[in-house]
Amino acid sequence: MNRRYAIAAAAFAALLLAVTAAKILHVPISYVPWAAPSARAVEQRGPLSDGEKATIGVFESVSPSVVQVAVRSVANPLMGEEGQGGGASGTGFVWDREGHLVTNNHVVANGGEIAVRFASGEVAEVDLVGRAPNYDLAVLRIRSVRELPRPVALGSSGDLKVGQSAFAIGNPFGLDQSMTSGIISALKRRLPTHGGREIANVIQTDAAINPGNSGGPLLDSAGRLIGVTTAIISPSGSNAGIGFAVPADVVNRIVPELIRNGRVPTPGIGIVAAGEDVSTRLGVEGVIVVRTAPGSPAERAGIRGVNMSTGAVGDIITAAEGKPVRRLSDLTDALEQAGAGKTVRLTVKRGSDSRDVNVGIIDIERS
Repeated sequence: MNRRYAIAAAAFAALLLAVTAAKILHVPISYVPWAAPSARAVEQRGPLSDGEKATIGVFESVSPSVVQVAVRSVANPLMGEEGQGGGASGTGFVWDREGHLVTNNHVVANGGEIAVRFASGEVAEVDLVGRAPNYDLAVLRIRSVRELPRPVALGSSGDLKVGQSAFAIGNPFGLDQSMTSGIISALKRRLPTHGGREIANVIQTDAAINPGNSGGPLLDSAGRLIGVTTAIISPSGSNAGIGFAVPADVVNRIVPELIRNGRVPTPGIGIVAAGEDVSTRLGVEGVIVVRTAPGSPAERAGIRGVNMSTGAVGDIITAAEGKPVRRLSDLTDALEQAGAGKTVRLTVKRGSDSRDVNVGIIDIERS
């Protein structure tokens, strides 16, 4: 009896203490020790905001057309994350109703069999149609699929504004159908690619991009393609708020060429140019010609490189078709706009004299 009395007294004291504390804190309590616990009532929310509805609309419209790209290594058939394990994993998206998909060149560059997984879960084998290392773009074609999602709507990158919304859909770290959002944080960036060349007018965004996102679409608020996500700057290898995308206007020029011919010409005039650090040290604005290739259009046009005996600077290219050339990417962009087989008018400075010369453009990878 004494033990039972002690237990009851302790319980009563604890209850009295709780009631006293609640009164001090002005917290109403209801204690029914014999009542069974029950789920809390769900509070109803109001309608989604217009911004939320727009973002959901972008995802629901575009995500079915975004695929996971997996490459099986010849040496190791196991598929790993992008840059890890026995294969590569990235992202791609439907380009047209003929079954062409667009992704990054670096996702598929190392060879091996390629498969894609759709948002529905369906897996399809694909063939490599063509690669453009200078633009980090590649085109695949689906061998067979029951029903192809509609192509991603194409936008333009020429009228983008810093600060406008941007959305990326992809497969970061293999987590398929992931969407991130941010803004366009800068324009007209330059991105080094294959063979020392650069992609001009690259889009910078703070929408989270991580390994596995490569090759996925960067979209505007209307769900239109404005770029193809391709690279990040990060000390850790993960998102640090600085991602890059190949602009849609470049994609729309390169992809049809890959579909037609499987490759894209590399326009050039046959020069070796000095690096920008050299130009900066010398206080030169323009492209310093180090040397010209024998028999090249530049040599035939009379363009002269550095005098290797004296080290004297020869010709400096300062304009192309009347537009200033301040760095090599300005020149390569002008050559790409004109295209191989055409002629470009260059303004060349030698000493204190400037002159215009017409120089033929060739496909330097085949010349």
